[in-house]
Amino acid sequence: MIQSILKDKPTKLLIFFTAFFVANALIAECIGTKIFSLEKLFGQHPLSFTLLGQKGLGLSLTCGVLLWPLEFVMTDIVNEYYGPKAVRRISFIAVGLIGYAFLMFYLAMGVPAADFWYGTGVQDGIPDMSKAFNGIFGQGMWIIFGSLVAFLVSQIVDVTIFHKIKKITGEKKVWLRATGSTIVSQLVDSFIVLFIAFKLGKGWSWQLVFAICLINYAYKFTMAIILTPLIYLVERSIEKYVGHETAHKMKQAAMGNEAA
Repeated sequence: MIQSILKDKPTKLLIFFTAFFVANALIAECIGTKIFSLEKLFGQHPLSFTLLGQKGLGLSLTCGVLLWPLEFVMTDIVNEYYGPKAVRRISFIAVGLIGYAFLMFYLAMGVPAADFWYGTGVQDGIPDMSKAFNGIFGQGMWIIFGSLVAFLVSQIVDVTIFHKIKKITGEKKVWLRATGSTIVSQLVDSFIVLFIAFKLGKGWSWQLVFAICLINYAYKFTMAIILTPLIYLVERSIEKYVGHETAHKMKQAAMGNEAA
């Protein structure tokens, strides 16, 4: 029985999607502590503009946003072929494992370090390895909590909107349901994480929260449009892998039409 399950192509795809989804989310959370300049990334001088009364703003983003658009693309693919229940289940798994990972990070930070280890990074310009380790993995609890809540809520919003649009369009207009659901869910994600982490956790003003939210959302909105062709590419690859008939049955089953 186990061998037949492991040889089933739709099952193997779901295992791969789940593993990629969880790994991508965890990596995004881990690298999200670094803030980078989008202008410098493209060889330009940082901008300085005013938005909602906040001066001196630039296109400074967390490295986590480099990977989150892929997470929403994966959400749409899983939703298309396995349905909203599969997306919710994978999302809960991801949140649980991310929470577990951060718990392990905090336990690792509390483990007494060997005396010689503190100075092992001096030659690389790191005077205290323990402080460096704790600085990277010791994100504030508000940021962690905000990120996990934002992730879970935005996933539910994404899958709900995607499914509602699909009921209207059928299997046509993949771009509409994929991009439409992502655009809305990314806005929800951007606002919730900033509200919890920085409004509640750091006491930021509403103007600053909304200004940073709009900057982050502008990037995510742009990436959602740019990555739309990737969804078509993945769908063609899936159809080639499992066969046209099986792919059609998977899509019908995802919509609750098991007999189709």
